[in-house]
Amino acid sequence: MDPTRFLPTLFAAVVGGCAALMPPAAEPVPGPLVPAGETPRLQVVARGVQIYECRRVDGVQAAWLFIAPEARLFDDHGQPVGSHGAGPTWQALDGSRIVGTVVAKVVPREDDDAIPWLLLHTRSAGGSGRLDGITSVQRIHTRGGTAPAESCSEATVGRIARVPYTAEYIFFEGGRT
Repeated sequence: MDPTRFLPTLFAAVVGGCAALMPPAAEPVPGPLVPAGETPRLQVVARGVQIYECRRVDGVQAAWLFIAPEARLFDDHGQPVGSHGAGPTWQALDGSRIVGTVVAKVVPREDDDAIPWLLLHTRSAGGSGRLDGITSVQRIHTRGGTAPAESCSEATVGRIARVPYTAEYIFFEGGRT
């Protein structure tokens, strides 16, 4: 029996298996989330939680209310570069810090459990370093982080939920004055 006759089948199986491990092509960033005239300077991945509290809304009914994000930021080598928290704020390990304000929001189509993609304009909140001169931040390619599926009722008012999420953050500079 000639073992080389199986090589084409083996090759097809290996290539097909590798293709299954490759991540799907990234969804393009919608126009409203692209900051005009700005240049991307830093790209990081966030891994953390979105924090929600079951609260009475307008004294009428209990609902999950978003409180804050809490995430660590990693570079493309998986090395920690900073954190993301309430405000929303981003702080680099060198102490530089920015605060953002949402200017555009797009709900992703591919995942009902993903928090929206955002464009935020930023301002310095102290420290000098890696985040100096950042004028905008995109939050894209989100996974998870939406309000808990469990019920929020009078019986659970005050309960805190920490919902895991991941996202890609791209930091831009220039263009805005």
